[in-house]
Amino acid sequence: MSQGMTPEFAAGLCAMMLDGIQREAECTKRVLAAVPDDKSDYRPDPNARTARELAWHIANTDIQFLDGIADLNFSMESPEHKPQTSAELVKWYDENMKRGLTRVAGMTPQQLLTPIEFFGVFNLPAVAYLGFLNNHSIHHRGELATYLRPMGSKVPSIYGGSYDEPFVPAAPAETAA
Repeated sequence: MSQGMTPEFAAGLCAMMLDGIQREAECTKRVLAAVPDDKSDYRPDPNARTARELAWHIANTDIQFLDGIADLNFSMESPEHKPQTSAELVKWYDENMKRGLTRVAGMTPQQLLTPIEFFGVFNLPAVAYLGFLNNHSIHHRGELATYLRPMGSKVPSIYGGSYDEPFVPAAPAETAA
């Protein structure tokens, strides 16, 4: 058990992180959907991943992290069949994120506190890896978003507006008098 982390804290951290990851997944789906299939072989540099490779890396790694946390073991296995279009990838990601988030949400506090070894690099409580998942996904989503305009696509709103999807503030809610 991590020093100072109580079961109650682990459960609260998990709930908070899953709520945020679920919101981030909605942004990620918009970026994945914006990758044009006919230009998905675009890469900004010969050493960079193609847009299709990067999109798959984001989607697949999010699922691998959720499954590793829920299984209390990181095998990081990829499915044999990879989605072939952006629409197929978004559908696959949405279905598997829902499944993975549900699995992690069902873990007990004791399971969340169980240390999981991560390829000799880390040995942290399961719940701590939710932060890795979130940061990894956001990092690569930003990377993929920079590919979109050079591919002739539009950059969707992520944390407010973009040039292509300007922020439109919601009308103020009426208050009861």
